[in-house]
Amino acid sequence: MGFRFWRRMKIAPGLTLNLSKSGPSLSVGRRGAKFTVGPRGTRATVGIPGTGLFYTVAGSTGRSSSRRVSTPQNAIPPPTSLDMGFLQRMVTPPEEQDFVAGCRELAARNKDAALSHLANALHLADSAFMAGILALSKQSFREAETYLKAAIQNGQSLGTLFAKYGVSSSVELAITHDVIAHLVPCVKSATLALVEIYQREQRLQEASTALQTLYRLDGSDPVVRLSIAEIFMETRTNDANACQKVVQLCEGIENDSEVHAALLLYKAKALRGLKMQSAALDVLSQTLRRTKDRSDELLRSLRYERALVYEDLGQPARARADLEKIYAEAPDYEDVAHRLGLR
Repeated sequence: MGFRFWRRMKIAPGLTLNLSKSGPSLSVGRRGAKFTVGPRGTRATVGIPGTGLFYTVAGSTGRSSSRRVSTPQNAIPPPTSLDMGFLQRMVTPPEEQDFVAGCRELAARNKDAALSHLANALHLADSAFMAGILALSKQSFREAETYLKAAIQNGQSLGTLFAKYGVSSSVELAITHDVIAHLVPCVKSATLALVEIYQREQRLQEASTALQTLYRLDGSDPVVRLSIAEIFMETRTNDANACQKVVQLCEGIENDSEVHAALLLYKAKALRGLKMQSAALDVLSQTLRRTKDRSDELLRSLRYERALVYEDLGQPARARADLEKIYAEAPDYEDVAHRLGLR
């Protein structure tokens, strides 16, 4: 069971397009603080984007599946720096004019027109980056791959035009069901977007190679560690070498956040794959001691994995207790009903 249940991408200053199984939503707000309204409820973001990551954590998630929340329909006014007068156009290079026009069309929510402008200036890293994210949001994966690789090729200049024209930019990628990683335009961000493409197209070897490149660049990044662990444990569950690598990835990880808790879940999966059930049980039980600020989905995943460990250890009563708790909250979760003898 993977954690990438939904995706959302920042597509213009103050405007975020959210793509999820439950439907689209829209985020509006200034840089560093915004409020998202959509079918899953509300989310709050607080932080100032820098050169690394910050996180968005869910608020009210709207538990009723019948609940529907309308989203704003008006376009977000673009920054005044994108409104070029005649004299400014005269001294602005044509390719930068395409970048500015693309951003302006994004602010007006004209994605096709925006992509057309941005694709005219792919030798500019920022234009290629934005085009890649737009193509990714349209699920044009091969096109997005081409654009993002162009952005990486000129990665030393990523962010230059965004800063020049006052465009606040970030890519938002789902790491767990309730945690979003925000990345600024840079080689690392573009590479993570490539990983998304490879995963969606089941090009898992390429995704793994790209992630390992990122790990060499910044091995301390928990997002990169989590993505690598996810690929290993979802595709090579019975591979002892992969399980050992996941355990090594989790070295020194404490239960500090939702991202870290998800990493500890994969560590437990890897230990169980190595037939170290007692060690896996210790990891899971310690992680489950903290439930505050943890999503229901992650807690269910931890309890389900612990139930499997209890079964392996010959402790059916404890396994059933975890399974019953899951069933009471989510009757259709995994094969819990079957394991409880209800199907």
